[in-house]
Formats: sequence, structure tokens, C-alpha cells
Amino acid sequence: MLTTDPRKVADAQFLDTVTCDEMLELASLGAAVLHPRAVEIARNYGVPLVVRSSWIEAPGTRLTSGSPQPIGSGGLELGKPVDGAQLETHQAVVALSHVPDRPGVAAQLFEALGAAGLNVDLIVQATHEGSERSGDGYTNDIAFTLPETDLDRAQLVCREVLIAMGAEPVETTDQGGACLRGEGGLAKLSVSGAGIMGRPGVAARLFDTLARCGINLRLIATSEVKVSCLVAGEQGQRALRAAAEAFELHEGQLQHNPELCRLDAPPVRGVALDRDQAQVAVRGVPDRPGTAAAVCRALADAGISLDAIVQSERTHGEGSQLSRDISFTLKRDERARAERALAPVLRQWPGSRFEEGPAIARVSAVGAGMPCTPGTAARMFRCLAEAGINIEMIATSEIRTSCVLAEDDGVRALQAVHAAFGLGGAVVHRAEGSEAPV
Repeated sequence: MLTTDPRKVADAQFLDTVTCDEMLELASLGAAVLHPRAVEIARNYGVPLVVRSSWIEAPGTRLTSGSPQPIGSGGLELGKPVDGAQLETHQAVVALSHVPDRPGVAAQLFEALGAAGLNVDLIVQATHEGSERSGDGYTNDIAFTLPETDLDRAQLVCREVLIAMGAEPVETTDQGGACLRGEGGLAKLSVSGAGIMGRPGVAARLFDTLARCGINLRLIATSEVKVSCLVAGEQGQRALRAAAEAFELHEGQLQHNPELCRLDAPPVRGVALDRDQAQVAVRGVPDRPGTAAAVCRALADAGISLDAIVQSERTHGEGSQLSRDISFTLKRDERARAERALAPVLRQWPGSRFEEGPAIARVSAVGAGMPCTPGTAARMFRCLAEAGINIEMIATSEIRTSCVLAEDDGVRALQAVHAAFGLGGAVVHRAEGSEAPV
């Protein structure tokens, strides 16, 4: 395994070790040397797995996983796609709407948060077309989560950053200008498992379950091994129990406020570029329990997997007419099928519509040490800004930060991120005809 695709980055380096979760993320993003099912088996059953070259005698890359587990009567195939659920309480969200859409904005914001000693968890960013009233062209919405105890300091930092940008913060979006809001008393529910990859029904089942319990979703984050959502704090325990019942999890598979930090792992192990992506959005969908479930269920029933889901913090309308936008990325050749699958759902919501975005690429940094290394995301955003590359969408999980950007900027972005984290070195020469590993 290499830190990235050597056909695009000449100084990509060999990796001695990589965790199975990291490898699953990289495999989903284009690493071709291992089939994801092989990684799933190693992860689920603690099977030692070493990737060796067929061209040279190098020792290869060792995949690390958990303790060995017994193989059931059904063989190696997964009986259940989800093998755990976690609940993190006392969470807060900070949301910035109508932020200027230009290179460097995300870098400036998260560098300031890092300098203040604030470590954020989930980050989502979506780009919107500005209103005719404000004439502000395209603007960004950025939302992130962090411990509730850090909420006041985070809002103060964000306010100072907005003022430095010349975007005087306001309290409501109808006042014009950038809007800054914070809310505590939230909880983050996550379901995890190697079986989530390529199984579109997992997210749909989770959202269906929460909708039946009357639980609304404030923020959604997805990865190849985890689906997370932010809910009201008082509904957290009910959400965890509902998820446990839906995925048939026993008490030993449930965790409360788990420790996610891996001090022995680097913040970024590898970087990947995926240019087989399309960005689409459903605009003006109702802001109520069941909306995300209906969207994901329609796509799951059509066999379409989503690579990232971003539910915007920006709302439209008032009262019962309150609505939001949901953006997502999927495989480019599934774009037309997604539109057809969503058409019946959107018809029942007056004013909602399907919108296709421009051609995109997705560059992602993956590392098990990311949760305990403040400033990792800011470092990635800064190197893209210095390369003059604008970020159109951000979606993160605990061990992955992904940025969606213009397709033409993809290779430059990959090279910039790889260099920013010091992953390069002496040029690695591959035997002619060998496969590029990432």
C-alpha cells in the first residue's frame, strides 16, 4: 500500500501498517489493490492480512484489526451489516450561514478554532446560490460539532473570524449577511460496521427508525464504516435503544461516550482522489422527522449508495412550512437513476426539487489519529486555499475529511494535500505493469 496514487503523486511512499478501518475508507475512495470484502473479513474476524507486491521482495503492508473472532455457521459472509452503536452526549453545534464562498474561508475559520484550543468533531459544508435580495452570488453554510462546554468560546471565535472577513454576523438569516447560531444540549448517535459499505439500506433503516420515534436529525455524517447523526439530547437514549433494536445489537455492542482517540496513529495515513463522483441536491424538503429517511429509502430501494450526505443548516420558510436542503454525492453513472428514484418522493412536497451540480472531484485525507489531532482539517483546508482551490462541500467522519471541488482541480488538490501532511519522500519506482495501489 502507498500513501496515494503514484501515477498522480511521484513521491508516494510505502506504508508499513494501516488499520482495517483506514483501509476501508481508502478502498471506497479508489484504492485498487485490495477488494473491500477482503478488508471486511480481516476486520470482522481479526484475520492477519499482509499485502505483498508481486513485483518486488519488499515486506509489504500489514493491516491491523481487532481480536480474532469465531466464524459463524454462515461462513465468512456478514450476517449483520452493523456491529455497534455509540452515543456521545453533551454535544453542541455551531452553524454559520451565508459565509463568503471563496478559497481560504474554511481554512481561516478552523485555524482560528484550533489556535483557541478547540477540537471540532463533525464538519459539514454546503454551497448555496445566494438570494436575489442580497445579491451575494454563491455562499457557504458551514456547521460543526464540539463538546457543549466549548460552545461559548467557539461562537466567540467564529464571530471574530466573520468580522475579520468583513461579514458582520447577524442572528437570523432574514437580516441579510452571515448568520451565526449555536445550540447545545445535543447528542450524536452513530452506528458502525464494516458491512455498511455498499449497503445503501443501512442509513435508510437508521433514519426510518428514528423517524418512527419522532426524532428529527440536525446533522448527518456518513463514511464507509459509520453513519452518524445529531439529535436532541433528551432523545439520545431513546435513539440509541431504537437503533439497537433495529440492528439487533446486544448490550455489549453499545457504547456511551466512547474514547475515539488513537494517540499511536498519525493524523493522516493516506490521501485519495475520486473523480467518478456527481454532486446533487434536493432543495426545499420539509424540516421534520422522516424527510432524510424518505430520501435515503427511495435511493436504497433503487440500489443507489450515497458517498456523502450533507444536511444544510440553512432553513427556508416558517412554522409548518420550514424546509432545508440536503446535498449528497454518488457515483456519476447513477445520477439519472437517482433523479428518477426521487421524483415520486419530491412530488409529495410542494416546492421541493432535484438539482444537479457541476462536475466534481473528491479529495479525502484518512487517518485513525485524526480525532485527537487538533487542526488536521484546518491544515487540509489551508493547503487547498494556498493552491487557489475552492471547496464546494465538506463532509467528515471521525477518521476522514473529504472536500468536494471542481473536477479540473482534482489532481492539484491531491498533490497539495499529500505534500501538506508530509507524506512524500524519495520517489518510489514501481515495476512496469504493476497496479497503482491508491
